[in-house]
Amino acid sequence: MTDATVADRIKQEVTDNDIVLFMKGTPVFPQCGFSAVVVQVLSHLGVKFKGIDVLADPSIRQGIKEFSDWPTIPQLYVKGEFVGGCDIVREMYQSGELQDLLKQQGIEYKDA
Repeated sequence: MTDATVADRIKQEVTDNDIVLFMKGTPVFPQCGFSAVVVQVLSHLGVKFKGIDVLADPSIRQGIKEFSDWPTIPQLYVKGEFVGGCDIVREMYQSGELQDLLKQQGIEYKDA
């Protein structure tokens, strides 16, 4: 891990928030297409989530890759569990698996 304090900060974010998206940019202004797709999916479902801009903090940008052992960004966490990146989130949404996960975790969402 890059640094224990970075790992602690990441762990704190995924523990304190039901849904966390580590992304490039912000939910209002995504800085990459992959991040924008995940924001669209979450917004379409009407779930509240915390977006963390990895471009604003290089230590978080590297640290999250090590924390999840996943090489790309965005990364979605639901109730502390790593869900996946853009392609996985999109496929889960299209198949209904993401909605099932949210329901299992007690997170309300709106049906499309």
